Amino acid sequence: MTAAVLLAGAGLTVAVPAANAEPSNYRFDYGNGPVEKGYSGVSATDAYSADKRYGFNTPGHMADVPAKGTGAGSDAVRFLEFGTKSTNTFNVDLKEGLYKITVTLGDTSRASIAAEGVFQVMNMTGNGATDSFEIPVTDGQLNLLVTEGKAGTAFTLSSMEIEKVSRQPEMDRTIWVGGDSTVANYYPLASSVQGGWGQLLPQFVDPEAFDVRNMATGGQIARGFRNDGQLEAILQYIKPGDLFLLEMGINDTAAKNATTEAEFKEIMRDMVRQVAATGATPVLVTPQGRATDFADGVHSSVDRWYRHSTVALAQEENVPLVDLNVLSSTYFTEIGPAATLALFMTGDTLHPNRNGAAELARIVADDLARQGLLRGSV
Repeated sequence: MTAAVLLAGAGLTVAVPAANAEPSNYRFDYGNGPVEKGYSGVSATDAYSADKRYGFNTPGHMADVPAKGTGAGSDAVRFLEFGTKSTNTFNVDLKEGLYKITVTLGDTSRASIAAEGVFQVMNMTGNGATDSFEIPVTDGQLNLLVTEGKAGTAFTLSSMEIEKVSRQPEMDRTIWVGGDSTVANYYPLASSVQGGWGQLLPQFVDPEAFDVRNMATGGQIARGFRNDGQLEAILQYIKPGDLFLLEMGINDTAAKNATTEAEFKEIMRDMVRQVAATGATPVLVTPQGRATDFADGVHSSVDRWYRHSTVALAQEENVPLVDLNVLSSTYFTEIGPAATLALFMTGDTLHPNRNGAAELARIVADDLARQGLLRGSV
C-alpha cells in the first residue's frame, strides 16, 4: 500500500510506502543474545502475531541456545519439536512471489531445512553451516523449521535472510538431483574437502538456463529417497522443462539394505514414472566405480551398483541415461591409476574429494549437453 505525498513548494506528488506496508525482505537474528546490526532479533519466546507479521507458531516448543559463531551466529534457537509436517514452525507473512531464503544454523551436527511441509535443503553439516534455496509463496506465509538430519542431535537456527526475487511465484527451470554420498552436498559449500558431483554441478551449468537443487544424501537407497520425503519435495515443485537426475545403486547393493536388483529396478521405475507424469524429464545416472577398479591400466566397473538394471530401465522407459559409470572409467583410464586415486578422499576409494566431484560433475554436464538436455552449459 502506498500513500500520496505533496512535496511543499515543488508541486510534486510522489508515492511512498504506507507505514503498515508489508515488507518483502527480512534479516532475522535468532536467540536471546545481542542483535546484530541490520537484523530483527527473534527469541524463542516470540510468538507469531499478525501485527508483527512473523514469529514462532508454537514458542513453547522452542529454546534459546548459545552458538559458537560470531555476529548473528553467536546465538540461536533450538527446535524441540520437528519433522517436515510439524506445526512448530517460524512463520513470516509474505506477499505472493518467489523468494530466496538463506539460512545459517547454530551448533548443529547435521540438520535439514523444511518449509511448506516438505524438505528444502538436505543434511547441512557442521556448526554455522549456511545454504540457500528459492521457494514460491502463494498462500501469504512462509512456514519454516530446522528438522532431523541425524537422530539425537540439536536442530538449531542462528539467522535467516529473505529476499524477494520475483512477484511471480514461479521457480526458474531447475535441475533436481537425487542420489547418495557421491552426489550429496558437503559444507562449507564453497570450500569443503569432500564433494559430491551434485554439489559441483552448478559450476558447469549456465545459471541463466537452470537452477540446480541437490536433494541427495549420504547412505541413501532408492526406497528411502522415494518414501522418506526427498521425492515428495521434488514432486511438489517440479514442472515441465525441469530435469530430474537420479543416481542410485551403491547403497542398494549393500546386504544391510535388503534390496534385490529386481526390487531396485521397480522402485526406480516408479520414481521415473512419477516425475515423467509432471511433464518434467527424468534422467537416470549410473554411479562411478571405485578408484581402484583398474586391470592392466584400464578402468572398468560396469558390473557394480546394479548398473545393468539402470541401463535397461532407461531403455524400457525411454528416458535419457548418463552412463557416468562408463564415462568416468574412460576418463580414469586416460589419466591413469595414480591421478585417479588423487581425485578421491584420502584412504577412500569410493568418495570423491572436491576435485574429483568437479570432474564427475563436468562429465555429467557434458553428457547432458551432448544429449541436448542443457542450454548454455559452460
